Amino acid sequence: MALIPRLDIAALDALELDPSTKGLPYDAPRLTVGDVASQGWSLLGGDLPLPVAVIRQKVLAANSAWMSAFTAQNDLVIAPHGKTTMSPHLFDLQIADGAWAITAATLQQVGVCQRFGVKRVLLANQPVGTQAIDACFRALHTEGGFELYCLADNPDGVAMLIEGARRNPPPEGNPLRILVEMGFIGGRTGVRTRKGAIELARTIAAAPGLELAGFECFEGMLPTPETADGLIDDVAAMALVAMQEGLFRSDAPVVISAGGSAFFDRVVERFDRVSFPQPVLRVLRSGCYLTHDVIAYAAAFRRIVSETSLKLPEGGLEPALEVWAMVQSRPEDGRTMLTMGKRDVSHDAGLPVPLRWYRPDGSMAAPADMLAGHSVVALNDQHCHMITPIDSPLKTGDMVGFGISHPCTTFDKWSLLYLVDEDYRVTGGLNTFF
Repeated sequence: MALIPRLDIAALDALELDPSTKGLPYDAPRLTVGDVASQGWSLLGGDLPLPVAVIRQKVLAANSAWMSAFTAQNDLVIAPHGKTTMSPHLFDLQIADGAWAITAATLQQVGVCQRFGVKRVLLANQPVGTQAIDACFRALHTEGGFELYCLADNPDGVAMLIEGARRNPPPEGNPLRILVEMGFIGGRTGVRTRKGAIELARTIAAAPGLELAGFECFEGMLPTPETADGLIDDVAAMALVAMQEGLFRSDAPVVISAGGSAFFDRVVERFDRVSFPQPVLRVLRSGCYLTHDVIAYAAAFRRIVSETSLKLPEGGLEPALEVWAMVQSRPEDGRTMLTMGKRDVSHDAGLPVPLRWYRPDGSMAAPADMLAGHSVVALNDQHCHMITPIDSPLKTGDMVGFGISHPCTTFDKWSLLYLVDEDYRVTGGLNTFF
């Protein structure tokens, strides 16, 4: 199993930041991304405009190391969802910790990966239309080598890929690698029956320019571990049938993969139940583990810790991504308004949670934990409505740090996030490319 090389971070650090970038101080000098670390900025010192998104660097590194240890001791590799962060700096951290590939969702995201040197991408979608399909085949000709995997779940889509291979023949030895996607009734894409899946696999295996590489699913939308089990079992079962039919190359491992961050323990447990006659590469595609959260994935991880039969590494996943806002007004008893809204923080999987507060007048040595009774009840475009006790210590000008749910939809609201140390001093900047 070949891993992929580190990325061209020097090229990323050399990118100039637009002075109007959200999150930059009003009168910041012209900076490159790499210059951010040397500015001496401090969140608590008032150097950054609020709202602002920050990532605690120590927690981030610990989360990445934890998942690296988990995959290593459970015979997995990881191709983390790059769509979660769309930050090549963070891709590089994941690659340094052993990522086999980076997973993308769109051709734009594939292009970002290529731009900064990712050598293997798993496009977790079926490309359709001439534009997208031709782009896939052109990408295979990238100088220095580039492997691309994508999904397929229906005969018409595969016919388009076959026609794309005729228009744009891939290089010798570097076909477009296809994973047949297993799905479920009421879900997103994916073949709904095992019979349909094996028929699709046969078509792919026989097509010039394409290679049947394996089977996969995305189980993250299912409501319970038990329902996820059935879909993961479909992946293993169909890979076994295709092996028995001789549909795979004999000189490469067969990829079996699942994608969510909520049930990654079940992926291991279910794949472990099957004995395969050929080598398999078990690919996990979780992405949200890197910064974690305080609601949805925090609950999922608590379930994993309490239920799994697997031996887990020491420690665990902790929330690293925070959005900080300022108290703007306390216009009525029991309600506080803050300078943060839907354009700044995720709200699709739960409203942000106030974690800590700080008064930047020199009276507090460090942020204090938020007291009970403070909770967000609504977000507007640029305002946060927080219910607060009558005797809440918060006043106008105080700073509040919020934990988030669903990292994907916080990252996409920021083209620049800051890495900070445990004292909230800025240690670096992260570009995103959404």
